Amino acid sequence: MIVNRPEDFLAKLSSEAFPATGPACAKAVMLVEPVDFIVNPESAIDNHYMDLDHVANSKRALDQARGLAGLISGQGIEVVSFPGRRETPDAVFPNNVFATTRDRLIVGRMLRPSRQLEADRPDIRDYFQSRGYREIDLSQRDLVAELTGTLIVDSARRIGFCGMTGRVNQAGLEAMNEAFDLKMTFSFDLRPEEYHTNVIMMVLASRACVIYPGGFSDPAVPAAIARAYPGRTLVLDTAEQAAFAANCIALTEKDLFMSQTGLDALRESSRRTLGDWGFTIHGAALDEIEKAGGSLRCMVAEIF
Repeated sequence: MIVNRPEDFLAKLSSEAFPATGPACAKAVMLVEPVDFIVNPESAIDNHYMDLDHVANSKRALDQARGLAGLISGQGIEVVSFPGRRETPDAVFPNNVFATTRDRLIVGRMLRPSRQLEADRPDIRDYFQSRGYREIDLSQRDLVAELTGTLIVDSARRIGFCGMTGRVNQAGLEAMNEAFDLKMTFSFDLRPEEYHTNVIMMVLASRACVIYPGGFSDPAVPAAIARAYPGRTLVLDTAEQAAFAANCIALTEKDLFMSQTGLDALRESSRRTLGDWGFTIHGAALDEIEKAGGSLRCMVAEIF
């Protein structure tokens, strides 16, 4: 079921049961290490977070990616790292291309031709197929679906939140709703300057939410989303959001990961709120990779 009006979302939320029946957090994560890392000007057409003024340092990007892997595994979370490929030098954000449910591997369809090449990874596909995941390949369909860049998933309740931009179209929305086996997806328009939903909001372990209302075209939308997490919605200010604080992920019920850029930008009140909700925040230095217009959440593909 897909709804696209705040009042319809709230009506369904209150009249239908959405119990937390599934896992709230992934059992492992997948990363792709950068090789010959660049800031892709093709992606910058609609991603104003990208830094085209400075040449990317590929060695530093690789070091930061490996530092993130170590930070996550240091909390007892399994990390599956795949090597990068020179033909896709900016392929450090696999959450846009690969996603899983408990029994499915979903392969997305990227908007830009240079990033569509990222889906052509037989090693990644073979890894999941050998472990019993059924593949749902959207990469060859006539649609745009940049997976969990555009679609925020409350995994336990099987609710999706999809911000409509050039990075997802109606066909992609419908395909993702089906592929992720969601009970309900709430679709809404983002402001023209935004390209992905996961830079303005994130659901944390299916029990809390961080959100930047200024990224939504209709202010009633973030207000409705907040009502899905009563007393557990942290509203970010402009400085926090611009520093990628919303581009975070809870990988356990208590371990919240975000870039050091985002962590440094958090107001004391925001840190205190997250701590009161039981989260320990882990910061990773990712400023080199952030030149490509994404941050920590974008780098982490969840394995359920």
